[in-house]
Amino acid sequence: MPELPEVETVVRSLRQPLIGRTITGAVFPTDPGRQVNLDPVLIGQRIAGQRVEAINRRAKYLLFRLSADTLIIHLKMTGHLYVLPADEPNPFDRWVRVRFPLDNGQELRFSDSRRFGRVYLCSEPEDVLPDLGPEPLEDDFTLDIFRKRLKGRKGVLKSLLLNQAFIAGVGNIYADEALHIARLHPQRHADSLNDDEVARLYMGIRQALADGVRYEGASINWYRKPDGSRGQSQNHLRAYRERGDDQPCPVCGGPIMTIRVGQRGTHFCPTCQT
Repeated sequence: MPELPEVETVVRSLRQPLIGRTITGAVFPTDPGRQVNLDPVLIGQRIAGQRVEAINRRAKYLLFRLSADTLIIHLKMTGHLYVLPADEPNPFDRWVRVRFPLDNGQELRFSDSRRFGRVYLCSEPEDVLPDLGPEPLEDDFTLDIFRKRLKGRKGVLKSLLLNQAFIAGVGNIYADEALHIARLHPQRHADSLNDDEVARLYMGIRQALADGVRYEGASINWYRKPDGSRGQSQNHLRAYRERGDDQPCPVCGGPIMTIRVGQRGTHFCPTCQT
């Protein structure tokens, strides 16, 4: 599933072609089922004539602030957003779930082969978004705030980092990366960390995510940028490995091990992360 760096890359890529444009409707080629929060006909009628004022991100959600409403899209596992002239085909069109025609003859398209993605139109984002923790790359997410949020937590670190109510936007890839940077074993318990380890984990989270944004996301499996090109984060990962990738730890040269933590494949260096 695209995580904070991938979604942030999509947000930044869509601002130029979309902000200031007016959406003229919504076209669903097939019944969207549970992918939408409103009747698809109502979505088309309600969104028509609304101007795109801003595009931002909250956790792994894209928020399109419109003239009157907010369009929220969650990419989930295989979602892909792109803007093209209405008459220009694209390989991702095979799985298009909704097209949003624009006033300049282009379209915003949402493709999703697995149909896990979500499209919401609402008056207030809070009506749709779940309980989400702080944004880990914001300036107001300080080490002191992180310490306070850790206080009283007892769960294992890997599972805690995946908890969106604890910190927003971290997923499987960047949780592994953050723990490797912090030199912490993914099965350590949160209440076992000393002050220095808490600080290392805080910096590891921020560094892993900042690097992911800098390299425009990890094109592992389905993720592609809106122009169809690949991000480059997968070429700079420290611990996370795709199946069959046996690259050694970049720090000590030892093997990267794979275990399961909370039903998730988890990668770590047994030498660096004791």
